Amino acid sequence: MTTRNDTALEIDKAVIFNDPKSQQVLAQINRVALADAPILIVGETGTGKELLARHVHARSEREGPFIAVNCGAVTQSLAESELFGHQAGSFTGATDSRAGWFEAANGGTLFLDEIGDLPHALQVKLLRVLQEREVVRVGSRKPIAIDVRLVAATNVDLPEAIAAGRFRADLFYRLNVITVNLPPLRDRPGDVLPLARHFVSVYSRRLNAPPPLLAAEAARTLQHHSWPGNVRELENVVHAAVLLASDGEIQSQDLRFANLPGAFGGAANAAPLDLISYQLQRLFYEPPPDLHRRIEELTVRRAFVFCGHNQVHTAKLLGMSRNVLRKLLKRFGLIDIQARLREQNLPSDPYSPWTSR
Repeated sequence: MTTRNDTALEIDKAVIFNDPKSQQVLAQINRVALADAPILIVGETGTGKELLARHVHARSEREGPFIAVNCGAVTQSLAESELFGHQAGSFTGATDSRAGWFEAANGGTLFLDEIGDLPHALQVKLLRVLQEREVVRVGSRKPIAIDVRLVAATNVDLPEAIAAGRFRADLFYRLNVITVNLPPLRDRPGDVLPLARHFVSVYSRRLNAPPPLLAAEAARTLQHHSWPGNVRELENVVHAAVLLASDGEIQSQDLRFANLPGAFGGAANAAPLDLISYQLQRLFYEPPPDLHRRIEELTVRRAFVFCGHNQVHTAKLLGMSRNVLRKLLKRFGLIDIQARLREQNLPSDPYSPWTSR
């Protein structure tokens, strides 16, 4: 189990949360920060969930510390002691009594990252702590009252984990009082350049050097990237670029992207709408003529082929009336395609689920 109790890097929220979707998340966080209810932050790995948790703590006006614990690094043998503390002599190697992370965070905020990876036995104990607002150290029977704001985060689908028996439903309901969904960076394009410039500033300060400028072509490259590793990947790319930059400017060749198997740009596992959204984002920077018409034609054409050129099925698939579909088919020169296929004795689409076998 890893923990961090360092002072959070001061970040101007207007710089980081520049995209409209990020602004919506920030507004939600600001509304609930002063409450003591648990918060569950859901999002892909590397999206900045800990940053949000720190923002909750900063806005909560709690005087205690912010402590972050990575549940994904927990070991079954020591996890209970790390979280809840232990008494001297309670197990081999426990020479002194020690407070756990709940006690250490008393009066402040405890951030449990990757909560979906917490071992099942500890989920039971965590639920009791949240219900009773007290901890019992390993080897002791004396409860210790605590005042801790809990913020948990996960990239796991917890309802799915519950169905698979990996996560307790009662703990989920206890954590799920306030849920914040943090979109991946590919869905927050307005954050990319502000974040990039922020990281340029951060790593330049660490080098005691003036921050290099971001060339226009490099900026376009950053905006066109799919960011499968989210904010964490962006930070690493910018860090390397600051080291590689020459003549006070970051060029496209200074941006080194990791070509990992399954990266978003060509991932078989990526959500189809995410792939379409990303490709649209690329098109918007250099739009072809009649962009909307071409996208509309492509959608209708592919659906018509998928449905074996059956108008009723195509209209149903696209969620429109048959009359509207017929107008579109006429506009795109597709209305007579089925007749032409029959004349040539060609199948509409042998692999379509709508084609009769």
